[in-house]
Amino acid sequence: MKRHIILALCCMACADILAQGDSIKSGRNIDEVIVTGSRQPVLQRNIPVTVSVIDNSTLKAAHSSSVMPTVMEQVPGLFVTSRAMMGYGVSNGGSGGMMMRGISSAAGQMLVLIDGHPQYNGIYGHSISDSYQTLMTDHIEVMRGPASLLYGSNAMGGVMNIVTRKMKHDGMQTDINVGAGSYGTVDAEVSSSMRYGRFSGTVAGQYGRSDNHRADMGFEQYCGYMNLNYDMTSHWKVFANADVTHFAASNPGTEERPMKEADQWITRGVVSAGIDNRYERTNGSLSFYNNFGIHKINDGYAAQGGRPQTRLFRSKDALMGVNFYQNIVPWKGGNITFGIDYSHIYGRAYYTDRTTGAVLQTQNKQSAHVHNNEIAAYTDIRQEITAGISLEAGVRYDNHSVTGGEWIPQGGVVIATNADGQLKAMVGRGFRNPTMREMYMYPPSNEDLKPERMTNYELSWRQKLCGGRLTYGANIFYLKADNIIQTVNRKNINTGKLENSGVEADMKVTILRNLSINTNHSYLHQASPVAGAPTYKCYLGVTWNKGRWRIGGGLTQVSGLYIEAGDDSPLENFTLISLSVDYTPVKNMAIWLKGDNLLGQRYETYAGYPMPKATFMSGISIHI
Repeated sequence: MKRHIILALCCMACADILAQGDSIKSGRNIDEVIVTGSRQPVLQRNIPVTVSVIDNSTLKAAHSSSVMPTVMEQVPGLFVTSRAMMGYGVSNGGSGGMMMRGISSAAGQMLVLIDGHPQYNGIYGHSISDSYQTLMTDHIEVMRGPASLLYGSNAMGGVMNIVTRKMKHDGMQTDINVGAGSYGTVDAEVSSSMRYGRFSGTVAGQYGRSDNHRADMGFEQYCGYMNLNYDMTSHWKVFANADVTHFAASNPGTEERPMKEADQWITRGVVSAGIDNRYERTNGSLSFYNNFGIHKINDGYAAQGGRPQTRLFRSKDALMGVNFYQNIVPWKGGNITFGIDYSHIYGRAYYTDRTTGAVLQTQNKQSAHVHNNEIAAYTDIRQEITAGISLEAGVRYDNHSVTGGEWIPQGGVVIATNADGQLKAMVGRGFRNPTMREMYMYPPSNEDLKPERMTNYELSWRQKLCGGRLTYGANIFYLKADNIIQTVNRKNINTGKLENSGVEADMKVTILRNLSINTNHSYLHQASPVAGAPTYKCYLGVTWNKGRWRIGGGLTQVSGLYIEAGDDSPLENFTLISLSVDYTPVKNMAIWLKGDNLLGQRYETYAGYPMPKATFMSGISIHI
């Protein structure tokens, strides 16, 4: 099957090269300008990595405070677990884990970035999906495949980079969105952006709450975001960002084993500041960031026969870092990027008495302060060999204070045709350092753990036709990972392996200016299937605009999804249909209505937590 897929892609490329007489003029910009695959703005057509881009209009049209549902729909090969209408939660019963090609964010193997800065829990090493809000997002770039060359540990399986909003012209604008719907769900957000001369900024806030569809499953969240920029000269800019999310979530337990008082109070935030430079032949950035988290969790008790907890789990953690990179164009067709990253990971986990608040002494290491440091240097070189062929190669050396050093190579080639198409091939390596939990906490801990490692091979084809009204792409991949950390005989050891291969494809087409269709498909073959990674996933979206009306519909098909570990786990197969309608009665105001799971299907993406049947939200959006 792999040979047939490779042959098909190569035939597509060759056929297009032979048909150059009917093609669009060579040299047209085929894809969006992205930053994730190179740490600098570059046309997607010029780099060998596979990147999906979700623009701001697509995010806003979803009328969702969280970016996660839209990301899952729009990115082939990416699946996100969920348990409720609003809120993912953490700890036992928590969802929101991203799975890319069988590589999991819940295990810290896929990295979330905000403006290029890593976002993850310092102690447990995973992202927290309730932190990623539409209000702060300009667009999202998802790199499908290892990104450890540029972003180090935790980018083993790929990255999702949230690029924040920035005002691009003088003046001020404010956006307000308020909605309410099923199960007492309320969602409200307001954002205001301004630019006056050299100074620009954005301030935003969001509030959401829901009872959700099961008892003891309430969720409430507050979010705030601020971005400030000042252009010192035409070449130098300073910036500062802050983002804070606080939420309270309840875990009702599985349907078979319901829980009481399984409550969580989580605060996550990040502050960053830096300076950028941009000249004709060189550009770069120096930035400082600090991620912080405060967690209080009541593990709850069984609704039948259990006893309330007498203690609460508490943790505080942070990830501080410095990123520096500089890109230069030393000669025609050449591009060199070099950079240095440093991060200091630290935290404390402990228990407190539920009544007195006193810190409790435990036999494990939860009450200990733990610190890790990581420093890395990398370089990436891209060279245009001929008018249509460019090569890229890079290497990173990463040194961890406990696990030692790791070399990360990556290379690829881009072959562009006169038909605005590109054939790309790349090979890259990814890795993940063990977390503090795996090394220091609880009985399975093991300080002798080594990094997990993965190698990914990929071949892709992408093309734009009909003056840009049709864009399509397809890729195949094969990845192999080893040293995966698993618990054997109550001890964490490097013993696990992964071997996955698959096909991904996407297409966007605009018909008659007011009708657009986008679709994506992914097939995943796993030698050892894992929970949360469907064998097949597809999405078909249709949008129609006419005068004051906008109607959008979506169909998501998921097949062959294991919802828990083990070969005996039942396979989930489901079809979801969504619909949204926007009406603009007056300029700058829209009234909207949306419905999800309109077929009323009963399905699970997280074992024991059935999703709600049909749900509805309606509201109003104002742009001033």
